[in-house]
Amino acid sequence: MKNESSCFHCGLPVPADLKLTIHYENRDEPACCAGCQAVAQSIIDAGLGSYYKQRTAEAEKAGLPPPEILDQLKLYDLPQVQAEFVETLSENRREAVLMLGGITCAACVWLIEQQLLRLDGVLSVDLNYSTRRARVSWDDGRAKLSDILLRIRQSGYTAAPYDAQKVEVQAQKERKQALIRLAVAGLAMMQTMMFIAPTYLYDDIEPQFLNILHWASFLLVLPVMFYSAVPFYRGAWRDLKNRRTGMDTPISLGIVLSFVAGLYALLTHAGEGMYFEGIAMLVFLLLLGRFMEQSARRKAGDAAEQLVKLVPAFCHRLPHYPDETSEEAAVVQLQPGDVIAVRAGEVLPVDGQVLAGESEVDEAMLTGENLPVPKAAGDKVTAGTLNTASPLVVQVEEVGKNTRLSHIVKLLDRALSQKPRLAVLADRYASSFVLGLIVFAVPVFLGWWWYADVHKALWITVALLVITCPCALSLATPTALAASTGKLASEGVLISAGHALETLAEITDVVFDKTGTLTEGKLAVQRMLLHGGITEAQAVAVAQVLERQSEHPIARAILNLPSVSDGNITSEQRINRVGHGVSARLSIGGQEMLWAIGRPEFVAEIAGELPDAWRDAVGEGSVIALGNQQGFAALFVLQDQVKEGVAEMLAQLRTAGLRLHVLSGDRQAAVSALVQSLGLDAARAEATPEDKLAYVETLQRQGAKVLMIGDGINDAPVLAAAEVSMAVAGGADVAREGADVVLLNDSLAVVPMAVAQARRTHTIIRENLIWSTVYNLIAVPLAAAGFVNPWVAVLGMSLSSLLVLANALRLRK
Repeated sequence: MKNESSCFHCGLPVPADLKLTIHYENRDEPACCAGCQAVAQSIIDAGLGSYYKQRTAEAEKAGLPPPEILDQLKLYDLPQVQAEFVETLSENRREAVLMLGGITCAACVWLIEQQLLRLDGVLSVDLNYSTRRARVSWDDGRAKLSDILLRIRQSGYTAAPYDAQKVEVQAQKERKQALIRLAVAGLAMMQTMMFIAPTYLYDDIEPQFLNILHWASFLLVLPVMFYSAVPFYRGAWRDLKNRRTGMDTPISLGIVLSFVAGLYALLTHAGEGMYFEGIAMLVFLLLLGRFMEQSARRKAGDAAEQLVKLVPAFCHRLPHYPDETSEEAAVVQLQPGDVIAVRAGEVLPVDGQVLAGESEVDEAMLTGENLPVPKAAGDKVTAGTLNTASPLVVQVEEVGKNTRLSHIVKLLDRALSQKPRLAVLADRYASSFVLGLIVFAVPVFLGWWWYADVHKALWITVALLVITCPCALSLATPTALAASTGKLASEGVLISAGHALETLAEITDVVFDKTGTLTEGKLAVQRMLLHGGITEAQAVAVAQVLERQSEHPIARAILNLPSVSDGNITSEQRINRVGHGVSARLSIGGQEMLWAIGRPEFVAEIAGELPDAWRDAVGEGSVIALGNQQGFAALFVLQDQVKEGVAEMLAQLRTAGLRLHVLSGDRQAAVSALVQSLGLDAARAEATPEDKLAYVETLQRQGAKVLMIGDGINDAPVLAAAEVSMAVAGGADVAREGADVVLLNDSLAVVPMAVAQARRTHTIIRENLIWSTVYNLIAVPLAAAGFVNPWVAVLGMSLSSLLVLANALRLRK
């Protein structure tokens, strides 16, 4: 029976003022939080209450019991349990992010992916080798989450709902265990080499002493065989159960064959070598190479992991705002509408709106923007950003999986888990290569046994099995993609499709939308034409009075002009004709008259004929006329403003050899002026969404590979049609969702950098694949011909993988 002050589910202390209970076997047990209460009650209501009698340790706070048996796996199917980590995409479609355990190489990812895709009801599987995360989508009517977890376990791996803190703990545990295995192998290697050294230095050691040295080496190599080398055996057994061959298969064969041969020689006193020092060295170097590889792989995936870890677990909630008395609360328990306090130096845990306070927020992790952004009441803030200056009071709008940060992580996962064409081909080759290698090793062993002796045949075969490195082939692409994607994310460029980097390196043409992409999307008065003796100050004052109640972009352009006193102007009988303009009877200095502002044809209904001198100006673009019953008074010529840095960005793209196009629904005159000022190669004005799509398809038929950059809903079709699509920060949701690349800030200056980074990535992937292929073509004949010792083979295999990783990590700089 639990102490009354301890949680029935997790065993943690229950706050004195909290009255949450779990009904179990006709009695009420205490719960420390709503999460534990919901999970525990779900377990009990599902008829699985015996779990609490059988368990040997407390469950984790607001967590799930360890999936040890099928009944417990079924707990993951309960809606209450799935609430925090399963996303409902449609009536039956579900999606969850799982953390994977037991992964040792890229082949493991391929195996899990294939096993899950063969499960009826699984719709898609995206696995991230760098971060060991899997995003699985399934039809809940045909498959359950417990079926997916069971299939992963049956394949020899583990899976559980993703939790950044648990992943960190698991990673530290695996790293510590790897270091212990490495230390044991290293110690055994040094001792066995010490015992075997006299046999190389002296030829006349008496048999009884030689026998002691061999037995000592045998005893010292046992911890290596039955502890340090266990990861290789597990990997080989897992591959055998799944009827495939992986990199652990030839390594395990080499280790076991060497040990059996050494034991046979020791017991029968046959042969001069006992092989034990070679086994210790072999395992030590293999473990060292794998440890270095995993460390490099974690560095490659740092960007995605850092994003996941940005959001804190706890916050300061203000339950009775505007009373600023705060209480500590778990972020997962927050709901939209809650109010929290974020102190200086704290990370914002939610997306929300500032209610009170003024501060600066560092958004560099999300947007790449180095300068802090000022925030005050009414401004939006984003989860994962850092409040740097002073306290803010924030109203929660989105929390958890609905935040912008969560969306970014999801897109990153999708990008890192999707494999370009080169990676798929490399994985297929690597899997077939290992099987072919094992088959080839048999005649090599028999040939050397016949030609020389079993001792030499064994070591040559072991060297052959170890020196080849298909893992380098499998690592070449995902590591480069992870490193490059992380680097771009730190600069505010989010790669959301796996093929984007590979394809971006091959583009020949860049097509821009105009409004909101190259331009601010905010009209401004470029110049003003006057008529009939009115002064500029008088025209502005009248225009601002007429437009004062309007929210139209053109009205805002007029209202943004330097204002003058309009104290002598009063208005009445205001009429707003949507899409045309505004009219009203104004009293100016005691003189009443009907005025109008809007399209020239609308104003002409009151003012009469348009002055001849203005006819050319009307064709320049957006114009607004002002007039009264006595005639036209002023013409405002408006123009969208080009974004800062666009000219420099286009110059860099032109230097990179790319052709530049602009598509716009704006008038021909406005688009032509933009083309002339920016030096674009081609343009299409007054274009509908269908026209934009046809334009890009025409380019593609001519052999061009197109990067389309846009921001609006009307850009969604053409974004989908282009080889690579890029959506700008302020764009519509549908444009961002469908884009292969998303810019997280408003600056287009990063576009040339993204293209250059894609080209570097493409080059490095090809370098890695070429190196891996050439290495294997050279290594296999040399090993089969007997020119390579086993420890040299291990060094070659490890260095091959590390060279590929080191080359890929150059992309992070």
